[in-house]
Amino acid sequence: MAREKLTDRVVKQARKPGVLIDGAGLRLRVSANPKTGELRKSWVLRLTVRDGEEREVGLGSAFDVSLAEARQRATVLRQQARDGIDPLAARADARASKAAEAARAMSFKQCAEAYIAAHRSTWKNAKHAAQWPATLAAYVYPVCGDAPVGAIDQAMVMKVLDPIWATKTETASRLRGRIETVLDWASVRGFRQGENPARWRGHLERALPPRSKAQKVKHHPALPYVELPAFMELLRSQEGLSARALEYCILTATRSSETLDARWAEINLGEAAWTIPAERMKAGKTHRVPLAPEAVALLRALKPSKPGAEFVFPGAKAGRPLSNMAMLMTLRRMERADLTAHGFRSTFRDWAAERTAFAREVAEAALAHAVGDATERAYARGDLFDKRRKLMEAWAGYCASPASAGEVVALRKPTG
Repeated sequence: MAREKLTDRVVKQARKPGVLIDGAGLRLRVSANPKTGELRKSWVLRLTVRDGEEREVGLGSAFDVSLAEARQRATVLRQQARDGIDPLAARADARASKAAEAARAMSFKQCAEAYIAAHRSTWKNAKHAAQWPATLAAYVYPVCGDAPVGAIDQAMVMKVLDPIWATKTETASRLRGRIETVLDWASVRGFRQGENPARWRGHLERALPPRSKAQKVKHHPALPYVELPAFMELLRSQEGLSARALEYCILTATRSSETLDARWAEINLGEAAWTIPAERMKAGKTHRVPLAPEAVALLRALKPSKPGAEFVFPGAKAGRPLSNMAMLMTLRRMERADLTAHGFRSTFRDWAAERTAFAREVAEAALAHAVGDATERAYARGDLFDKRRKLMEAWAGYCASPASAGEVVALRKPTG
């Protein structure tokens, strides 16, 4: 092939596969697709870089890049080679830099969705898992969902929190924590740098009033313990599985969700014990519940005659427990819509504190509450099960007899 410089006409009319040389390493490579016969023309530049290594750099398709543009690009690359820069390595670095820049440009919403997808399987509580995307979509995404996560600052966080901090304090507080978590995740992934603008301690605590002052905590309505025996007498007169579920919930001082999701496989009637697995507990720790004789009798009355039943309190739909509204509807039928099932845990706690001599940690353990700081809990390996059994028997006795309402239950003296 002649080594004269190419012309636009030669480039345009080139049809035969081969290489046409323009000079100084710039070449036009002509080829055809073996399957379709489609003609391809591409510019390539051969260079010698440092240490005498040869490089062949693509400059683009001749259908998109003119001869003049190819020569211009070749001139720039030759200068880089003379300066000791490897054009291929420089191109790879530029691509990596561009990819990193695109990654850092991920929006807050993209980061939040990625975090949720990565952690959803670890969230044992379905309600908690649903609240994450729902609250972010309702309050955060409209304000800064499309903003680059690296650009999220305190002003944006405050724009989300300010409108709801006083009126929906609990939601706002949880939302702040979720924003902080997403931003921390983005920082670890390299999508943002600097301080977390949603951090509370030493940061937002100076800009927002504490939750205790922003809005008073609304506790679950609780029945005064002196009224409980009469209430239990009325409850036992109610028919239906929902009433039995509420009665069992009160006798065991458990949360309504723990009662409604109770499985027969978790209960050992012979040992009068109910073991709730960690994945169903708020604290994520297995909880053993000692069953008083009254609770055992209630369960024996409910025990299905045929084996294979799953839920102690089955719902209308197969394979599902009673609805979380079941106990609330029982209270309404009893004309006690002022109460909640959860409030009876407070009734139990008040009774244990004021009418018994059981130690505080025993009552707290019965409610599956953590007691003491991390160091204290590290040394307290037991669950006080035997002491809790005595407490729950005393509680069931109090529930059953109005005459016991004013009695103080003393600790039994240890034997042996």
